[in-house]
Amino acid sequence: MKKLLMVAVVLLIMSCQQEKIGFVDNVKLMQDYQKKKDIEAKYTTKLEAFGQKKDSITQAFQQEAQAFQVKAQSMSQQKAQEEYGMFQQKGQLIGQQLQQEEQLLQMEGQTDMDSLVTKVKEEIKAYGKANSYSYILGGGDGGSVLYGKEANDLTDEITKILNDKYKN
Repeated sequence: MKKLLMVAVVLLIMSCQQEKIGFVDNVKLMQDYQKKKDIEAKYTTKLEAFGQKKDSITQAFQQEAQAFQVKAQSMSQQKAQEEYGMFQQKGQLIGQQLQQEEQLLQMEGQTDMDSLVTKVKEEIKAYGKANSYSYILGGGDGGSVLYGKEANDLTDEITKILNDKYKN
């Protein structure tokens, strides 16, 4: 009976040892992934260009407003009020157009980042299957790994694979 119990324990230990578990520091991986850096740079450039466009439109509108104030002094009160109403509508329209353009830019950036995250998850899954991992856990801020042996940290390997594929 003792021998049977001992064999069962040995078999159980051996089967547990076959489970391969690794983890990835999601924050570090994303910081080191060149495609993410390129996406951020692209949208930083786009946002800067949008900011300049917005500033120039706002400045032009302010100059137009100052010119209107001077012009309104020589108009009848009724005519000045009518034109002031139209001027306000124009300002609101410009504001709405700029807001829509900014939202569109933000949505485009978010879509690119979402597809990037999906690609990273797919690559981690493929790496796990190819290397016979039972589990690959996510670490970093908000991750589920509070501690892991360095030997089980797959972050650098997966980052290298992602960057190599991105270069090609």
